[in-house]
Amino acid sequence: MIEKLKEVEKRYDEISKQLLDPEVYNDQKHYAKLMKEHKMLTPLIEKYREYKAAEDTIAEAGQLLGEGGMDADFRQMVEEELSAAKAKTERLAEDIKILLLPTDPNDDKNVIVEIRGGAGGEEAALFAGVLYRMYNMYAESKRWKTDLLNLNETGIGGMKEVSFIIEGDGAYSRLKFESGVHRVQRVPETEASGRIHTSTVTVAVLPEAEEVEVDINPADLQIDTYRSGGAGGQHVNKTESAIRITHMPTGLVVECQDERSQHKNKEKAMKILRSRLYEQLQSEQSEEIAKNRKLQVGTGDRSERIRTYNYPQSRVTDHRIGLTLYKLDQILDGDLDELIDALVTADRAEKLKAESEE
Repeated sequence: MIEKLKEVEKRYDEISKQLLDPEVYNDQKHYAKLMKEHKMLTPLIEKYREYKAAEDTIAEAGQLLGEGGMDADFRQMVEEELSAAKAKTERLAEDIKILLLPTDPNDDKNVIVEIRGGAGGEEAALFAGVLYRMYNMYAESKRWKTDLLNLNETGIGGMKEVSFIIEGDGAYSRLKFESGVHRVQRVPETEASGRIHTSTVTVAVLPEAEEVEVDINPADLQIDTYRSGGAGGQHVNKTESAIRITHMPTGLVVECQDERSQHKNKEKAMKILRSRLYEQLQSEQSEEIAKNRKLQVGTGDRSERIRTYNYPQSRVTDHRIGLTLYKLDQILDGDLDELIDALVTADRAEKLKAESEE
């Protein structure tokens, strides 16, 4: 581990030196790439340097204790310093192990979130709207920016499907565990008898892909325009501003009708298409990713779930890690950090276990 850290520190120092070079600064693309790497390595290097300082303290204290000839009070002080430094190195070593784990290259990306009603009809569409609000409120708490990409509403305020982008530092690293089937148990607003119904909503979280990461041939696209449906006033209904893009090689279809401008709808639809193709490309490169993706999103059937929101008991259960929290209202108001922190911790534990077994 120490040899690896020495190599990383050497690279960090090289980058720091290059960032001060005017020629590098003038090449903004290269400069931005170096800044990103520098930012990524900084937490690890800071911990490593703390670790080295603690190791120096241990060595100095050991030397002093070995020399002898000191009074009892001074010896006690040195022994306490030695004990504290040893405890610090153990703690830092654990932190460093986590920071050395392979990072997801998408973690710093913005995300495109797609929410669709699954099993449950109108009630599923209503809960899709609840989840849309939840993620928007979470983004707001993180000072992230959200932008609606596409919305297909039902007649009573539900959402058959909604796509939106969340822009913010580390958005994908926090939200990637939200992909999957979310199950809700509650008495529907449309239910007169007061019986509890179970419905599902699928959530897909895609890292936003940049143009350089996905090469789309314009000749492979079939672009159709049509009139927007649903609420929106006379302008929306009379003007063919809505866009449908079909990527013919893969059969992927993306629709966008949120904006009044055909150009803006096309721009947003291309963002979604690019991100879907990027995710598909990643999945093809790794059978394990493809397998996990299938398990996460599934078909929206009631039996395929990652999380259950139970209204009568004010309970939220994440089935992947067996965590149950009795704070449904707070979670639906965007207080997701306790859930997400637990998922991040569990993911790290699995990675550490895999590293130790190799």
